[in-house]
Amino acid sequence: TIIHSLDENSRVVLLREQWIRAKYERKEFVCVERQEPYSAGYREGFLWKRGRDNGQFLSRKCILSERDGALKYYNKHDAREPKALMKIHTLNASFQPGKIGQPHGLQVTYLKDNSTRNIFVYHKDGKEMVDWFNAIRAARFHYLQVAFPGAHHADLVPKLTRNYIKEGYMEKTGPKHTEGFKKRWFTMDDRRLMYFKDPLDAYARGEVFIGSKENSYIVLPGLPPSTQGYHWQFGITIVTPDRKFLFTCETEEEQQDWMAAFQGLVNRPMLPQEYAVEAHFKHKP
Repeated sequence: TIIHSLDENSRVVLLREQWIRAKYERKEFVCVERQEPYSAGYREGFLWKRGRDNGQFLSRKCILSERDGALKYYNKHDAREPKALMKIHTLNASFQPGKIGQPHGLQVTYLKDNSTRNIFVYHKDGKEMVDWFNAIRAARFHYLQVAFPGAHHADLVPKLTRNYIKEGYMEKTGPKHTEGFKKRWFTMDDRRLMYFKDPLDAYARGEVFIGSKENSYIVLPGLPPSTQGYHWQFGITIVTPDRKFLFTCETEEEQQDWMAAFQGLVNRPMLPQEYAVEAHFKHKP
């Protein structure tokens, strides 16, 4: 999709610019003490956060604390209790300027009751936002070092934060396959396929776990012959151990892109921790 490709370019430009400035202007690579803003294990500041219901961006106090194992934000500057507490072990951050409509927009996600919660924040200063991003990555790195003692640093780095495999609009129908198809925004976050009424919704309307072919997950082009009620012509059927999920895409190119994303996951053997995710997963209609 356009948003996805725009975000990819904007994300790369923002991170590259701050990397160059860190190396040549601020000398952070040779003066370790200058890495303090994001490597100290604690960060506090104010970010503009999008309201869950009204879509307005309001200034919110945010605290990232490795000691507490969480990122917190507060609705009032003098509040004692945080409005949300996001555990570092489920935390992810991804620059999404196109989707959020801000050049330094960051999408932060975490698990709440085994469902994904989205929070959208930005700061007018690109360095400030990249420092927050790097602070989250540093906190994740230190958490993973404890969770996987003896693991090589190179094996942990890909687990710090992740960009989405694919995002965009598809149509979907319900579990009976007799309901009309509805257009929804889909996000493929590793093995979690989430769908939203709007790309900036706080919670997904539903989530689908995409496992491996060894565990009876199959991706097929097209829809069952009796299917009705769809507008877009390029169908995809995902077969899971529980049920079939039916989707349609606007173009053949989108269908091929989604098929490739799903097939990549189905072809990849599941890791032990992914079985735990599958076991806890709530298949929502």
